[in-house]
Amino acid sequence: MKAPPHASGTVARQAARKVHTPMSAAIDAEIALQLLEGRWKLLILFHLFDGKVQRYSDLEKRITGISQKMLAQQLRQLEADGLVTRTVHAQVPPKVEYRLSDWGQALCPALDGLLHWLERRDELDAASSPSPTPASASPASDAAQA
Repeated sequence: MKAPPHASGTVARQAARKVHTPMSAAIDAEIALQLLEGRWKLLILFHLFDGKVQRYSDLEKRITGISQKMLAQQLRQLEADGLVTRTVHAQVPPKVEYRLSDWGQALCPALDGLLHWLERRDELDAASSPSPTPASASPASDAAQA
């Protein structure tokens, strides 16, 4: 279904969204997770959010425990997948900068949602746990008193 030409951008985008079946949702979720899988990719992306431009050496300093080889590999994969753009400035020594592509920046709300979900875990766990029963009303205490 196409949105009318006068529809706002948001309405047009919503109308153009793919309708998922459980199977297609699982397949697309797997594709998304493959783009982000690995120990380091999300850390790299978080350091580039909000339009931040980072040099390779800045990322290396900020991401504790990552090797040069792994950082280079992960940046290459993120670039190949279209999430990160790499800019090489013609100077000596070479200056290389990384930033999120528009598609990578569009990932920010989803990852913010993931963080919000994680922050709510204790609250949601507490809400779904049954209330503890008083010790005097439990079957175990009744058996102990008998």
